[in-house]
This record gives sequence, C-alpha cells and structure tokens, in this order.
Amino acid sequence: MAIYFIRHTAPQIEKGICYGQSDIPLAATFDQEAVAIQRKIPGKIVLAYSSPLLRCRKLASILTGGQYVIDNRLLELNFGDWELMAWDQVPSQDLQAWMNDFVSQATPKGESYLNLFERTIDFWQSIEQLGKQENILVITHGGVIRAIQAYINSIPLEDSFSFKINYGHICKLSYGNNYWQHTDC
Repeated sequence: MAIYFIRHTAPQIEKGICYGQSDIPLAATFDQEAVAIQRKIPGKIVLAYSSPLLRCRKLASILTGGQYVIDNRLLELNFGDWELMAWDQVPSQDLQAWMNDFVSQATPKGESYLNLFERTIDFWQSIEQLGKQENILVITHGGVIRAIQAYINSIPLEDSFSFKINYGHICKLSYGNNYWQHTDC
C-alpha cells in the first residue's frame, strides 16, 4: 500500500498573513509546480482525496483528471478570528498564550492543533481500513501532513514542526513488514 500526501502549491498571499482555512488563490507559479508534482507521483492512481479548499482542489483536479473525493477532515487548522489577519496584528497576549500551548490551546473561535490531529487521524484510520490499495493521493495542507507524520512516527505533536513541509511537498507512506515507512519524494 502506498499513500502520497501532497501539500498544495504556493498560495498568492503576502508573507506574515494567517490563512489556515481561508480559501485563497494560488500563485502564478501553479502550472509549473503542478507539473513538477505530477512527475513525482505514479501514473496509476486508485483513489484520491482532497481538502475542500481551492488550493488543494485545483491540484487534485490536475493530478487526477477530476476524479477525487473531497474530505473536510483534510482542512488546515482553523485559526478562527485570526484568519487573514497579519500575525503581527494578533493581540500579543493572545498570540503568546497560543504559542505557549498550540497543541491544546484553540485560537479564538478556531481550533487547537489537537483538534486538527484528531480529525486527521480519523481520516487516516478510514484509509487504513481500505486494505492494501496502491497509489492513493491525499492533497492537503502542511498541518495535516505533520499530524500524520507525528502519528506514524510516534512523535509528540509539539515536536511535529521539525518536519519541513514546503509547498508541493510529497510525503510517500508505504506499508510493509507491519509498519509504515515514510519517504519524501
């Protein structure tokens, strides 16, 4: 079984803006980034899933010819009131409280990283129940991919940001010898 977790391509947004679940456009480099990703994934895809956000759906459509399932569990972290706000505009005491415990502390009207982790693992467990299907694509966000890697590698969530997940990053998970093996493509 091989599952390819793919982070969306670069969005068109200024640096320093919080945009977890906001639906934002893609950068002008989308076509080039999509071609580069397409070269790294297998030609035959059995199943494909995507976050409902445009930055994932557009890539999913290119990679699968439009044959994919939207799953809300693949959404990025919901930053609530902080969505589309510049990070330096977030009230410092609120930001500091969240940074001190981003795993269990939710943002105002948003969610915690633990909330994201729980829904991501629910998705993961549903994929595992499919059996030994080959070449499943999951087009999603950096937070979701980090949560999966933390789960697979038994790493505490607070340490999961050690995984570098750039735009267009592909994380291949292969099952063999009774465990999941992670490979970056």
